[in-house]
Amino acid sequence: MNVIIMILLISLLILVHELGHFLSARALGIKVDKFGFGLPFGPTLFEGKIGETKILVHALLLGGYVSFPDDDVNSDLPADSDERFQNKSVGQRAVVISAGVIANVLCAAVLVVFTAAVWGKLPAGRYDISIEKIVAPKDASVHKSGLLPGDKLYKINDSIIDFPFQVDKFAQMSKLHDGMASQELIDDIYGELKAMNPSLSPTEALPAKTKVKLAMVRDESPVYLSRNVLLGLERPKIKEEHLTKEQIELSKKIQGEKEFVVENSNTRLMDIAAALSDTKKPMNFVVLRNGRFVQLRPIYSDEKGKIGIMQNIEEVLAPTRTPDAIIEKSGEYLWTNTELMVLGLVKLFTGQIPMQDLHGIVAITKLGGDVIEHQGFFKGLLLTAIISLNLAIINILPIPALDGGHLLFLLIEKIKGSPVNEKTIEKIANAGFTILLILMFLIIFNDIFALVTKQI
Repeated sequence: MNVIIMILLISLLILVHELGHFLSARALGIKVDKFGFGLPFGPTLFEGKIGETKILVHALLLGGYVSFPDDDVNSDLPADSDERFQNKSVGQRAVVISAGVIANVLCAAVLVVFTAAVWGKLPAGRYDISIEKIVAPKDASVHKSGLLPGDKLYKINDSIIDFPFQVDKFAQMSKLHDGMASQELIDDIYGELKAMNPSLSPTEALPAKTKVKLAMVRDESPVYLSRNVLLGLERPKIKEEHLTKEQIELSKKIQGEKEFVVENSNTRLMDIAAALSDTKKPMNFVVLRNGRFVQLRPIYSDEKGKIGIMQNIEEVLAPTRTPDAIIEKSGEYLWTNTELMVLGLVKLFTGQIPMQDLHGIVAITKLGGDVIEHQGFFKGLLLTAIISLNLAIINILPIPALDGGHLLFLLIEKIKGSPVNEKTIEKIANAGFTILLILMFLIIFNDIFALVTKQI
């Protein structure tokens, strides 16, 4: 039922978008031949007429379209008629094309304001994360750190923690023996090994059964993650060297030892230095306890990237019980989420977010159903508002076959003083549509894969 509700809400957003085009066209005296709700594939559930416009409802609801006489080569409307879309000014056509985007933005604003007014609160964009229970083995570092149940997490390695997944991100990137080490640490240990073993060749392979005095194992440098990485808007920049398979195997044998007898005649001092460098990375927690900030002793995650804590997570909600608070908090909510979406698109197009992280309607519907089921109807409305904003932002991009692409052609027409050749527009639009289809199939594949592997 919740998935059905989410499908209907998304369908409503598409309907709103197309209504924007339809109402603006009629207001400017442009004839609309068809108003279609859903994609024109498969059976038509309803067909009727309002005035001169044929209304169609298709079985596949997740889509829509507005058709003008200009789209029909067999239209009876005279070519010079003022009711034709192409006979309107560039400014009027731009209004009609951008009206769908404007409608989605207004819809998002209405949904957020409605939620703020009726629910009486809005998400503040952060979470309070406290320690519910320590479940790590007794010899784990978390028990020696001073961390206590009830402590509220504030910072890890100087980064403010306000989303629950950020703790896991730090733990995963700080895990024990991850097969990587910084070149600086490798070089330092290499220098120590040369000093401790002056009779051994620093560059050549060591003969089998050679005894090597080992340098003391030390911590690697802490992991520092930017705000964008913690929000999932940017991939972390890893500046460490990957150990070879042989170096990783060697690391397992010599960690914690004071001396090593060479078994493989291909082993060099640099291999031993690399093996000794892949150790553990400290996580420096700052927690809020009884109104005071407390710096804990370092915590280390295990080889699976686990710390051994259970988190108590509470979303921070801002009260919206007055008209001023409703407007202010709604504006903040809309602006913050718009910024995040635009930044996410920039990161996607610049390759900082991998394509496999791109999801679409299947994932959104699943996520929306889960949100409604576990967090309530108002959170579902807020998610719908965010999707509406996302539709607006995507559609305004200057990509052929999208509203932004049509606006780009209008801008070119305005600059050059004459319309762009129709055949040129058709070729570019077809190419753009093909790219969008390929992208759509890729997104659907990502969604299905994520569902099958239980990532969503």
